[in-house]
Amino acid sequence: MGETRFGEASGLLGQASILIVDDEPGMRHFLVKTLKPLCRIVDEAGTTVEAAERLKSRQYDVMILDNIMPGQKGLDWLADQRREGGVTDTILITAYADLQTAIDALRAGASDFVLKPFRSNQILNALRRSLEMARLRRENMLLKRELEETDIGRRRRHELIGDSPAVHEIRAVLERIANVSTPVLITGASGTGKEVAARHLHARSGRAGAPFVPIQCGSIPADMIEFELFGHAPGAFPGATSGREGLLASAMGGTVFLDEVAELSPAAQSALLRVLEDGKVRPVGTERDIQLDMRFVMSSSTPLRRAVEQGRFREDLLFRINVLEIEMPPLRERGTDVLELAELFIGELAAGLQLPALEIPQPVRSAMLRHDWPGNIRELRNFIERSLIFGRFPLETLGPVPLAEHITPLEEIERREILRALEAVGGNRSEAARQLGVSRKTIDRKIASWGL
Repeated sequence: MGETRFGEASGLLGQASILIVDDEPGMRHFLVKTLKPLCRIVDEAGTTVEAAERLKSRQYDVMILDNIMPGQKGLDWLADQRREGGVTDTILITAYADLQTAIDALRAGASDFVLKPFRSNQILNALRRSLEMARLRRENMLLKRELEETDIGRRRRHELIGDSPAVHEIRAVLERIANVSTPVLITGASGTGKEVAARHLHARSGRAGAPFVPIQCGSIPADMIEFELFGHAPGAFPGATSGREGLLASAMGGTVFLDEVAELSPAAQSALLRVLEDGKVRPVGTERDIQLDMRFVMSSSTPLRRAVEQGRFREDLLFRINVLEIEMPPLRERGTDVLELAELFIGELAAGLQLPALEIPQPVRSAMLRHDWPGNIRELRNFIERSLIFGRFPLETLGPVPLAEHITPLEEIERREILRALEAVGGNRSEAARQLGVSRKTIDRKIASWGL
């Protein structure tokens, strides 16, 4: 376990951006020389004024801050930064090891404390600890959000389930676009699996090791969504006693999934457009921009073009996000996928509800295949959950069984469809066979048997 954690921390170090703030050129040179080969970005500042300018232009993972500098002490400046909404983890370096300095460092928001003189391995270990703690805090926050939004028995799947041609085609498209950073718009009726498609895309991208952050745009109050998305400084709104990192920044390096993007308020749409164009976000109540590195995937169950015509969605935002569109098919068009999904839900829900699993008999399979599933996958899941609770499949909820006198003989259906296909292609039997998915010999044999 220890080796695994050390490996994860070392990997975090390779992706880290570090700011060194020290008035001694020799110390800055030593730290830059030590960290430059190991970290993605290493910048330096000789004064707190210069450091403040650096922080306005870039978000750093960790700041290494000297305490005793000309003018304002490092700890006092750090406390000011925290009050203004700064969230950068900070390692304080100082030559004075008294207890009061350590207490002041914690109160000011420092995440670690390293005494001068120190060796390179000491500062590297402090950096790894800070990066690991930041990762754990972020994962904990995202996990708590997901648990709050996840009802019993639901397992967030990371791949699309099914063997229907429609799903095969979508999987092929997702594989093709997995490693480009262009925004993706996933459309389709409610319950068709848009979030699962987004997770499938994330899991197959080069960002799979970073967070996937789902945001239900319609579930956040309009007056709070900018605070939630972009973060805020202390006092940004009544009750905000401390600053908070926004959901977008928490997805750094990964994927943000904006579910039902049309539900965003006009102000949030304008802010999102700026984020997509500039790649930066400014926490509310601060003057500091955070440079983002993430992919945006958005979904909508209502046509966005119609929302634009109704004045509910910005047309320029639609043009910006509608570069790659994937339309999820309704469940009724996915053939036997409904049975595969039903088996999956039985396993998931039976375990979550601590109920015995059910076998799906043939009459139930037939009923499930004939049903249109207007509520799509969500309706199917609810049907399976009710079945497990009652210990039987409530077929009456799927509508009445067609009366026998209304059933069309299969031979008549076959004749009608073949003749319709031939008429559509001007009598070309080879083309009709291709479109129907049968051989030319089958068409010739059927026509001969009908005396045509």
